[in-house]
Amino acid sequence: MRFAKLRLSIRQLSSYVLAIFLGVVLSFSTLRVLPSEAEPAPKLTTENPPELLAQRPAPATAAIGSSSFVTAAVNRVGPAVVRIDTERTITRRNDPFLEDPFFRQFFGDGFSQQPSREQLRGLGSGFILDKSGLVLTNAHVVDKADRVTVRLKDGRTFDGKVQGIDEVTDLAVVKINAGNDLPVAPLGSSSNVQVGDWAIAVGNPLGFDNTVTLGIVSTLKRSSAQVGITDKRLEFIQTDAAINPGNSGGPLLNGAGEVIGINTAIRADAMGIGFAIPIDKAKAIAAQLQRDGKVAHPYLGVQMVTLTSELAKQNNTDPNSSIQLPEVNGVLVMRVIPNSPAASAGIRRGDVIVQIDGQAVSTAEQLQNVVENSRLGQVLQVKVQRGNQTQQLSVRTAELQNAS
Repeated sequence: MRFAKLRLSIRQLSSYVLAIFLGVVLSFSTLRVLPSEAEPAPKLTTENPPELLAQRPAPATAAIGSSSFVTAAVNRVGPAVVRIDTERTITRRNDPFLEDPFFRQFFGDGFSQQPSREQLRGLGSGFILDKSGLVLTNAHVVDKADRVTVRLKDGRTFDGKVQGIDEVTDLAVVKINAGNDLPVAPLGSSSNVQVGDWAIAVGNPLGFDNTVTLGIVSTLKRSSAQVGITDKRLEFIQTDAAINPGNSGGPLLNGAGEVIGINTAIRADAMGIGFAIPIDKAKAIAAQLQRDGKVAHPYLGVQMVTLTSELAKQNNTDPNSSIQLPEVNGVLVMRVIPNSPAASAGIRRGDVIVQIDGQAVSTAEQLQNVVENSRLGQVLQVKVQRGNQTQQLSVRTAELQNAS
């Protein structure tokens, strides 16, 4: 009996030992399957610093690195940005007082002065369009200049010949003869530009060569009338990148280093507001200037302002108003230029244009764009509100001869 109990105790002990052995084996097997959890942590030394997640650079910082996207953009375009120096000689008339015979009898003929000549110098920017030496800049940079000098970033200097000027869009093309060894600025597309995009202005502001400023695109399609340049037909890219005198004609770049505009204008009464001509418009004008030396712009011959029904009501309720206006939204004709297409068609001062060539118009900018995009000699159907009556008039466009 005791022997049987002893054998049972030995069997139970053996089972316990076997279970413990199997558990230890399985544990070591599991550790070998998951070595990353079983290996000891590495020792921290100066040769093997820890890569903590919080210490890793953010994606944007890692992408910029030690050289920013601005540096890359300027390196791409900078060699093609030029400085343009101009010289112009003007003649000043004598003082009429000294030419009066009554006074000359007292002072003598020797006191009479010859007309004085004065030399004016100007400064602007531009950029090279192709390896043949075409340079794009603003018209006001080279207009009426007797001599144009183009200086490259590498120090080379060339005499420039103005191939064409368009005052209406303030663009000009200058040609330099430098062989085919010229850097060329890559052109982007202004149609892809969005508000908030990076804007990099490159040029020679105030004579400080090769200056770069950074900002963003503040807004698009800012009309020249809103900017205060009423003699131009443009829709500007507005930017807060610093633009100063001397920047005119230089490129406005996007973050990829492509030209999206030509720096053109600033507001003297504001800070952080500059304006650039969209490159898509500039490319079309530059091609015409290179081919023909000028650009033909159609016109109607009216001075106009945007009219709303609210403004018309305010005018009509004013007892001092000299004219009663139709209470509609449209374009009010303030003046009709004599011998113009509008005058020949019978458009009158006080008419409100509400439709042109089948398109409803409610702003002066809309009307101007339709005319600008028409052909010379094209007959446009103009619908006007004249008092309580509606008139349908046919106006044949003619070429604008003088921007001013």
